[in-house]
Amino acid sequence: MSATQRATDRPSPPSPGANRVDRFFRISERGSTFGREIRGGFATFFTMAYILVLNPLILGSAEDKFGESLDPVRLTTATALVAAVMTVVMGVAGHLPLALAAGLGLNAVVAFQIAPLMSWDDAMGLIVLEGLLICVLVVTGLREAVMHAVPQPLKQAIGVGIGLFIAFIGFVDAGFVSRVPDAAHTTVPVQLGGSGTLTGWPMLVFCLGVLLTIGLLARKVKGAILISIVLMTLLALVVNSLADVESWGLTTPEWPEKLVGAPDFGLLGHFSLFGAFGQVTVVTVVLLVFTLILSDFFDTMGTVVGVSAEAGLLDEDGKVPHLGRVLLIDGAAAVAGGAASSSSATSYIESAAGVGEGSRTGFSNLVTGGLFALALFLTPLLTIVPLQAAAPALVAVGFLMMTRVRSIDWDTYEVAVPAFLTIAVMPFTYSITNGIGAGFLAHVLIKTVLGRAKEVHWLLWGASALFVVYFAIDPIEQALGVK
Repeated sequence: MSATQRATDRPSPPSPGANRVDRFFRISERGSTFGREIRGGFATFFTMAYILVLNPLILGSAEDKFGESLDPVRLTTATALVAAVMTVVMGVAGHLPLALAAGLGLNAVVAFQIAPLMSWDDAMGLIVLEGLLICVLVVTGLREAVMHAVPQPLKQAIGVGIGLFIAFIGFVDAGFVSRVPDAAHTTVPVQLGGSGTLTGWPMLVFCLGVLLTIGLLARKVKGAILISIVLMTLLALVVNSLADVESWGLTTPEWPEKLVGAPDFGLLGHFSLFGAFGQVTVVTVVLLVFTLILSDFFDTMGTVVGVSAEAGLLDEDGKVPHLGRVLLIDGAAAVAGGAASSSSATSYIESAAGVGEGSRTGFSNLVTGGLFALALFLTPLLTIVPLQAAAPALVAVGFLMMTRVRSIDWDTYEVAVPAFLTIAVMPFTYSITNGIGAGFLAHVLIKTVLGRAKEVHWLLWGASALFVVYFAIDPIEQALGVK
């Protein structure tokens, strides 16, 4: 974390082999150490390991047009495999501490919007098609050009908004904040705990985890986030064995009956690239692919910029190093996710937890990817970490990313208003893409109103036009007779 990891770990002199690894990943050059990278890799894994449970739950609970469901065990294997491979590829070729796995939100679109219209093979084919089109955008330079066209204040706002968003994710995942069950009788959409109060042992574990994490951060303890995750997981194991806990949510902290399970690769390669065109109209296919591309495109943009900024890797112009390769790998991850039937894989904002623990290079991805590879065989053991033990890391990193809000010029409305909307819309709509879209549209509108439309990069005009379609997709579908 930029505020707490400035001190050197003072490692012993590395061996010649270690020196080669250091030079390849630029560990010393970026002010990091092997110890920090390893801790960061563990922290990133533990904060996103929930996807091994959540992705099979979301995709496995849905049925396609023909009433078929995907096997949860095979989904777990596919999810872990894609995450392992693409995270390592990003570390080695992209040189960023940016982990990848099946995208939340995108998997829900696949499960509940696309699959009911066609077979699972056809739906996964659309994911592969989406990833290929994103790769084309990268190769042509358009995707990177759009990212470079974004003004620096908006990039800063994206990072701040993501900080609030992942802190909110932490609070929601732990159950500290929940949706009001009977929202029709109140104007309040969310509440404290499950019933307006904090109750239960899991909530105590989360609260203690937040207090422990911020206490360790305040004392600038190395490994603060990882220490908190490990200690709170141990506490959760003890609590679960001694107390009558009704529910921990997705992951129950208890020792499994067996530690090793054989992976099942039965879903790999089950996709039909153009099968969807035989199930629905061409217009419907275009709109579905457009929605997937836009969400993936700008979610990744926000994540890459936010994580790179938190790691202090942006250059003097606010650009991400090796951006072209990073974006191409992200596009390839979408292809891999579709080909493995685990839904589109994308860059994870939870990588900020690893950055908060000290990650600055792609070496930490070897650790995270290695743990996902182990999860192919040790899923019962590696998924004992409850969300209540991992979520405090997201809250802490959210705070650290929020500190960059001071870099925004709040006295200039043409800067402040788009920045505010970007920051506010992300957590309030639970979407990075929505926040970026709101900021883009506000930026273009204000520049135009002030008679300075020529200052807006033409790519921002194009992106804003796409966001108009994105936000108005429902009436557009109705007008075209899709609905």
